[in-house]
Amino acid sequence: DDMELERERGITIKSHPVKMKYKSSDSKTYEFNLIDTPGHVDFTYEVSRSLSACEGAILVIDAAQGIQAQTIANVNLAFDHNLAIIPIINKIDLPAADPEAVMEQLEEVLAIPKEEVVLCSAKEGIGIDEILEAIKDRVPPPVEPEEDGTSALIFDSSYDVYRGVVVYLRMMKGSLKRGDTIKLFANKRTTEVKEVGFFEPNMKAGNKITAGSVGYIIPNIKNPADTKIGDTITDT
Repeated sequence: DDMELERERGITIKSHPVKMKYKSSDSKTYEFNLIDTPGHVDFTYEVSRSLSACEGAILVIDAAQGIQAQTIANVNLAFDHNLAIIPIINKIDLPAADPEAVMEQLEEVLAIPKEEVVLCSAKEGIGIDEILEAIKDRVPPPVEPEEDGTSALIFDSSYDVYRGVVVYLRMMKGSLKRGDTIKLFANKRTTEVKEVGFFEPNMKAGNKITAGSVGYIIPNIKNPADTKIGDTITDT
């Protein structure tokens, strides 16, 4: 979290993408592209546009508070996108934690079997390896595109005073690199890519972004209104 209010309140307001390498128990190294989204019901739009860029969702539930109204709303959004769901019960180290009751809630309210639940405590470091293994085992890898070409989904953007619009995207097929000329479907605008890169977790420039990856590009665009969330980017 890089906003002062996020750190102060311990909440997520703006979604954050990140790319990480994970060496699993089978000694293979996997690339995870994750998007941390807000959980509160007021940020449903942020959640829905992030889910459209993913193959799976990690559902984090507080062991002391149980299922909240926004939990149900977000799970339904994930179901609508046909995502693999990994249920996590966090904060099991708290004195008021009752993971058994929360697991029963999951079965009754959301029809998620308790056998699928991973118990964890982020504070104590309990269950972290189990969560990463669950992502590897349960979330399907990106599907190989059937046809050639370049296509990317814009799921977020930010504005840099010096460099202009920074577009957060998920590459669906093909690849993009610095110097490529791209076209935005919504407004038919064409422009050059000045930089491509990834979030590790801070922005780090790379050579190119390929199909299946989540990252960013900096096109030669100064007006944020020119990049629409949900738009498709292709090459000219």
